[in-house]
Amino acid sequence: MDINLDLAGRRVLVFGEPRRARRVLARYLAAGATVYLATTPVDGRTPDRPHPEVRPVEYPHFPHGWRDLVSAVDLVVLVDVSRAIDGIVSDACATARVWLSRERAAAVAPLGQVSLVGGGPGDVGLLTLAARRALRDADVVYYDRLGPTDRLADWCPGAELIDVGKTPGHHAVPQAEIERMLVASARDGHTVVRLKGGDPFVFGRGGEEVIACRGAGIPVTVIPGVSSAISVPAAAGIPVTHRDVSRIFTVLSGHAPLSDTELAHLVGLDGTIVVLMGIGTLPHLAAGLARHGMTAGMPVAIIEQGYSTRQRTTITSLHEVAAVAGALGARSPAVLVIGEVVRLAQQDDTAAVELMRSAAELADLG
Repeated sequence: MDINLDLAGRRVLVFGEPRRARRVLARYLAAGATVYLATTPVDGRTPDRPHPEVRPVEYPHFPHGWRDLVSAVDLVVLVDVSRAIDGIVSDACATARVWLSRERAAAVAPLGQVSLVGGGPGDVGLLTLAARRALRDADVVYYDRLGPTDRLADWCPGAELIDVGKTPGHHAVPQAEIERMLVASARDGHTVVRLKGGDPFVFGRGGEEVIACRGAGIPVTVIPGVSSAISVPAAAGIPVTHRDVSRIFTVLSGHAPLSDTELAHLVGLDGTIVVLMGIGTLPHLAAGLARHGMTAGMPVAIIEQGYSTRQRTTITSLHEVAAVAGALGARSPAVLVIGEVVRLAQQDDTAAVELMRSAAELADLG
């Protein structure tokens, strides 16, 4: 059962080993509580606190001291304590009529791990359950600008959040440095999440980060995400395949111009073409496809800010798309769809916007 409590200003007493209780402590600190940590001394000294804001508390020396200790707080939390301590604290809380909770301990290991997490196209409703679990368990999150980031503080309270996002033509943190940071954080024993927009392995450079982690001996897993290559056209009512219209689709990066050979192959496939990051090279792409035989009237969709309440879909033809994009001031993030399936698109984005609002409301309820 999930119970939402306003813990701002409340006193919370946590029993548990500091490192194993680190996420629990961070979560209550992020909720605005005054947090105390009671833990067994090791070799006559109190273990180091994982957070400087946490206030240390000594174990009671007398039986009645347990009741007095829990009576001074509003909530008691047990994190992987011994059966004996569990029984003593439970009895004391029952006598003092103080709320008691048992929470899962964080993993403790000399070496941490990295999870590459796909965040989808940006709408929180498309973030998978596996992604939410990874964020919940994270000590450090390295995130991109296109991922769902507005509620990161809620999803992973107490985690260190580091923006390593790139914008077109500007990489504030080079890829090699991102890989170094992931490895360094894991070597410090942290559970690390690399949160990306879309899917980590669809033009997300996830493969490079997996190789870097494996090369350094860091355990790494990949949690797939909903790719904008399929979800954004869908939000505009465009299926990338459709019976008797298109039985093949190709996803390509428009980050750099395609060669003549690549352009000729695309035209020869006679299927749907989905272009990510393609606004900057759109004139070259349109001219190249036409030069290799694609008809001037082939429909093209430009979907900006896809799967958001700011979504704008513009439908035009291959012959006119470059001029139309320039006149509209089309900007990234945008997805281009080229092919006969574009004729199946919605005439406007009203239904898509309503879908986004509904998804956001459901996510808030969850």
